[in-house]
Amino acid sequence: MPALHWSRPSRRCLRYEIRDISPPAPVQRAMEMQAEAERRKRAQILESEGEQQSVINRAEAAKRDIVLRSEAHRQERANAAQGEAEYLRTTAEATAASLERVAAAFKAEGAADAASLRVAEQYVEAFAKLASTSSTMLLPGNPADASGMVAQALGVFKHVGAGQALGGAAAGGGARE
Repeated sequence: MPALHWSRPSRRCLRYEIRDISPPAPVQRAMEMQAEAERRKRAQILESEGEQQSVINRAEAAKRDIVLRSEAHRQERANAAQGEAEYLRTTAEATAASLERVAAAFKAEGAADAASLRVAEQYVEAFAKLASTSSTMLLPGNPADASGMVAQALGVFKHVGAGQALGGAAAGGGARE
């Protein structure tokens, strides 16, 4: 039988475990001071980052406020313009309808007499206003002559219209209410 030869396996250390280290007191104090310094440094960095984010948040809020106010102002102006346009459109339509009615009414019999009466009424109202605001008053030569008063009113109207076209007060006065 052959002889068995046993060899002893070699022992190698694959791992070391240190269980308790007690450095000298000066080294331990230095390590504690270094750890404390690191903690303070991280705290200061976190605080400064927090302040930076706070400033950024306030700036963004101010920016949004400005943008929203601007948009609100723009919308307000757009709404006002749209309302004004609608008012002008409605007024123009009403004026056109009333002019069409007046034109149709002038085609009827006696329309000229009715228009003369209306102009005479307005002439008398104008004299009444003038009398209430001034101590001097001009009266027509013949107040019973309605057609003469109407003709005179139309003449004054044409004269005032011509005076305003020439420059208002510089051309001899203008109508003022």
